[in-house]
Amino acid sequence: MNKRVLVALGGNAILRHKERGTAEEQFENVRRTCKHLVRLIQDGYRLAITHGNGPQVGDILLKNERSMDALPSMPLDICVAQSQGMLGYMLQQSMQSEMKKAGINTPVVSLITQTIVDKNDIAFKNPSKPIGPFYSASEIGKLRKEVKWTIMEDSGRGFRRVVPSPKPKEVVERDAIKTLFESGVIVIAAGGGGVPVIIKDGGNLKGVVAVVDKDLGAQIFASIIEAQILLMLTDVSKVSLNYGEPNQVDLDVITITEARQYLQEGHFAPGSMGPKVEAAVKFLTSGGERVIITSLEMGRKALESKAGTTIMS
Repeated sequence: MNKRVLVALGGNAILRHKERGTAEEQFENVRRTCKHLVRLIQDGYRLAITHGNGPQVGDILLKNERSMDALPSMPLDICVAQSQGMLGYMLQQSMQSEMKKAGINTPVVSLITQTIVDKNDIAFKNPSKPIGPFYSASEIGKLRKEVKWTIMEDSGRGFRRVVPSPKPKEVVERDAIKTLFESGVIVIAAGGGGVPVIIKDGGNLKGVVAVVDKDLGAQIFASIIEAQILLMLTDVSKVSLNYGEPNQVDLDVITITEARQYLQEGHFAPGSMGPKVEAAVKFLTSGGERVIITSLEMGRKALESKAGTTIMS
């Protein structure tokens, strides 16, 4: 049986550092990414795809803010859905084009995906996830008063809006994803962790002002398709201890026990590598075979155990 792989795409797969984020730039990056992914299909892997959306949601929020005098501002859950549609379109079209060149006739579909979170999650009382643009100290008083945002300083670079980041519980479109994948379709879903929704009294869904961590969302997606491998493609080729320090140690293969230990010791930053390793632990605990964390360019070699960091049970 061909190995099932959930590919979780990070930032540079869609938007590279210092780029403006034009449609042309993002499409070019996505096409380059899809060339790599099609090679994995040619190697015999069955793929599903998820992706981040941080810069794109930030741009959508900025456009909302700058046009609020002329047009109604959209809430965050709708902005997340909008980014899923935009990036899903780019990935879907680019995968179709690259597979056609390779003589592969496999359907591709992107889904607007809702992720259920607990309305009582403690994160709602402690917003911590920075989103959107930076603001000056003179701007934040007005924003706090008029739009009632929670605003905090972000790493000494300025002030940003922060929103809750509750833990994902389940994906609403689970059955659709599973049915499509089992029928042979390449499914693109859970972009940006999914649109965060809560279940109201009575069972109806309601979007909330929050951001679901994309890596934890990827873990749930992987469980839906019963993936054996979670391939997390990011900006670095390996996971490291003491990252950026003179005593940095790059990790080749570690066990789930070691991954838990390093998490507890605080080796991985909450906003970057921490959620990836946490998602890896959850994936392996729920029956996955291995997690690979590496760069886009090293993904193929990493699947052959020749690059990247592998985490195993």
